[in-house]
Amino acid sequence: MRLDKEVFLFLNNLGSSEWDAFWMFLTNKWSAIPLYVLLLILSYKQFGTKKLLVVLITVVLLITATDQLSNFFKYGIQRLRPCYDPEVSQMMRLVKDYCGGKFGYFSAHASNTSALALFFTILFRPYYKYLGIFLIVWAIFVSYSRIYIGVHFPLDVLSGIVVGFLFGWLFAKLYIFAIYKYRI
Repeated sequence: MRLDKEVFLFLNNLGSSEWDAFWMFLTNKWSAIPLYVLLLILSYKQFGTKKLLVVLITVVLLITATDQLSNFFKYGIQRLRPCYDPEVSQMMRLVKDYCGGKFGYFSAHASNTSALALFFTILFRPYYKYLGIFLIVWAIFVSYSRIYIGVHFPLDVLSGIVVGFLFGWLFAKLYIFAIYKYRI
């Protein structure tokens, strides 16, 4: 935990006011809407209407699972967010106007974006060669933004990424199984 706090302070204090707007934009869940629209268009183009509906249902279940698991861990473990942690709160940069809820383990932003990135990477791997690389890099940047703006420790973010990748892989396999099993 000590190392996690030291790494947090190092990474968080690398920030500067010139970059704050970029990282705030990136961490905003609404800024990814154009990407989500693109993924829907590509899904429709590649799979058609029926499979697109299955993709949408799968994604809703995927995000619900990662998001709710994150809440379960946040309230179950009750690890303070950096701004509420008396050991680091006076030495950190809080870029947002507010810190969020009191607890932060693990990052829902990191788990949700990582889950989506791996899910669509697996689905589109045979069709779009570099899309997966872009999606994974996007998820890593969004995840890092949580440290930059001061709302999560690195361990919160890394745990969220691992959980997201696990669920993204699992739900991609479930989607593929459903498509073949039920001949959709």
